[in-house]
Amino acid sequence: MWEPLKHFFWQNRGVWITTPTVGGLVILLRLGGLLQGWEWDLFDFYMKSRPQEARDDRIVIVGINENDLSRRNESIINDQVLAELLKKLKAQKPRAIGLDIYRDLPVPPGYQGLVEVFESTPNLVGIEKVAGEVGWETVAPPPTLKEKGQVGANDLIFDGDNRVRRGLISLDTKDGETIYSFSLYLALHYLDKEGIAPEMITGTEQWKLGQALFSPLRANDGGYVRTDDGGYQLLINYRGGPKTFETVSMTDILEDKVSPQWGSDRIIIIGKVGESFKDLFFTPYSSQLVGSSEPVAGVEIHANLVSQIISSSLEGRPLLKTWPEALEWLWIAFWAGIGATLTWTFRYVDGVKHLSLKRWGSILVAGVILIGGTYFAFMEGWWLPVVPPLIAFLGSTMAITAYVARMAAKIRKTFGRYLTDQVVANLLENPTGLSLGGQRKKITILTSDLRGFTATSERLPPEEVVRILNFYLGRMADVITKYGGTIDEFMGDGILVLFGAPTSKKDDPQRAIACAVAMQLEMDSVNKQMKEWDLPALEMGIGVNTGEVVVGNIGSEKRTKYGVVGSQVNLTYRVESYTLWGQILISESSLEEVAEIVLIESEKKVQPKGVKEPISIYEVSGIRDQYNLFLPKKQEVYVNIPDPLLLQYSILDGKDVSNSLYYGQLVKLSENGAIINYAHDDSQGLITGMTNIKCNLLNSQQSQVISDDIYAKVLDDSDHNGGFYIRFTAKPPDVSKQLEELYQKLL
Repeated sequence: MWEPLKHFFWQNRGVWITTPTVGGLVILLRLGGLLQGWEWDLFDFYMKSRPQEARDDRIVIVGINENDLSRRNESIINDQVLAELLKKLKAQKPRAIGLDIYRDLPVPPGYQGLVEVFESTPNLVGIEKVAGEVGWETVAPPPTLKEKGQVGANDLIFDGDNRVRRGLISLDTKDGETIYSFSLYLALHYLDKEGIAPEMITGTEQWKLGQALFSPLRANDGGYVRTDDGGYQLLINYRGGPKTFETVSMTDILEDKVSPQWGSDRIIIIGKVGESFKDLFFTPYSSQLVGSSEPVAGVEIHANLVSQIISSSLEGRPLLKTWPEALEWLWIAFWAGIGATLTWTFRYVDGVKHLSLKRWGSILVAGVILIGGTYFAFMEGWWLPVVPPLIAFLGSTMAITAYVARMAAKIRKTFGRYLTDQVVANLLENPTGLSLGGQRKKITILTSDLRGFTATSERLPPEEVVRILNFYLGRMADVITKYGGTIDEFMGDGILVLFGAPTSKKDDPQRAIACAVAMQLEMDSVNKQMKEWDLPALEMGIGVNTGEVVVGNIGSEKRTKYGVVGSQVNLTYRVESYTLWGQILISESSLEEVAEIVLIESEKKVQPKGVKEPISIYEVSGIRDQYNLFLPKKQEVYVNIPDPLLLQYSILDGKDVSNSLYYGQLVKLSENGAIINYAHDDSQGLITGMTNIKCNLLNSQQSQVISDDIYAKVLDDSDHNGGFYIRFTAKPPDVSKQLEELYQKLL
């Protein structure tokens, strides 16, 4: 029971660590108010992006603009004009009239007439400004309307970005008096004829009005952080931006240009809409990605709040609600967990370095679900956090990605710096990734070796040898990594590469051969550097074989390596041992896997040591299809040597040199090889193809060796009128120079 649980937690350790860490950091950022502005912007964007709502014809506006005043040659509406306007609107028989114009002092002429209108109009609601602010003073109500209890507060609440997103239902004066808002008074007048009145819910701050249940906005609700929640506030569910409600001018009313029934059974709100009156404010609909923001008249803001109260009470139109703060924290942590889980689950799909459609596609889909889900929730009346969970989601995604990249780099460094992403995945995937043991599986093995490098290195300082090897192995490792090979081991100048371990893919054989061709092509750039260092060119042979082996962690508890064992590994080395310069030889088992796309130059029958029957090996010259890699063809041109060079040679058996010496002559020379005629009848000295030999040049009397050791491999077409073809695999610098000058002279 404990082991499976332990394994489960280990498998998902990145999720358990990242989710609370990133989620907690984002919550702290949110509590610090650093995300508040972004959340307001998303609130505005969601509100503006909603489908356009139908106009609420229960509410109309009489707008007073500059033209209304200029036509009367006045700078302010006097009491006489205002009384006349109210009388004409009263005759329309509206349910309520809202006067969103301050009238704390008389504006003669006509003050007494206005007072009479105030006294005779029970459905008229005036305004007062209750809360004093910086730059704004309190404004007293019309005395007559105050005595009759027909005054509401028209105070607006501004967020930090100077936008009005909240509206008041009521607020308290400095003396402790509770004043209902202008909007609530108008809405209650309308709902009274529908038989709907407020119902307080005992023991709570909630109250019911028809189908709507009202709850006050608190300091940390939605995207707000420690905001001033004084009074009874609501989020305003705007119907739209400017000109959302039907609006007529004051002049149209006074000149009877509207129908006598125009205002019947409606709420009529009178207010200033001209730019010069400075009664314009910014709302969520004022936000613009391009261009300047468009303000909204204060009377329209009140109309929106009136419409919200009425429509939610009668039709159940959603009020904007928020989750409790604790639930919002869980929401943020949830999305941190989603990002961590997706990234952790798909962290090794196609390797750490590669763009994975599955990995990043799932992250994109999750992001769309978050944005889309919160948008649809908003349309249903729920303002859910968007920016904090999105940051938590992306933060956990980046944290897991960075963690995996760091761990992969650390393990690659620990295990020789050239492990592939697949091995990293195997090591990180479970707690037994480093346990001893292995599994049997079919893989393709590639091994490469520099021809004659051992002899060359003996003539160089150790530091120079290390420099050459590091440069060569680094270039080869880059190619191998590109084709998804797992470098199992560097053995001096040799490389053992696995395709299919630890992760198997269908195209392992194809990638192995493509990698081999690419490695041979990369030797041009390696030898360009060798020439700049004034060093002899390097030549590499590559063998490829496919078969069943055992792969896994080999060694002891103190020292372990990821490796491969089995007869197929030995066979791969045997195949590689037959290669000459720049050759790629593959076994028949590998050819069967790639026959349709690989170009074969030649076929050879060989009898490797330890193999009972002869096998066929094939020389590869290229690979087609998506790889499209081909080796350049090299034609050896042999020239006759007028005065053949005397030499002695011995046959090599592995690393051992035979004690038997045989004599012959170099009779023909090419750029990289020669033809040796032998001068003996010893059957043991008659060499077959693919045999390795060691040669030394002699003086004309065959009595004295005049060169260091020269190494060569006998070619298949060895029978040449009592001689055989060879391909030099290592030449001392002086011999190399001598033979090159001779060859150029004889061409």
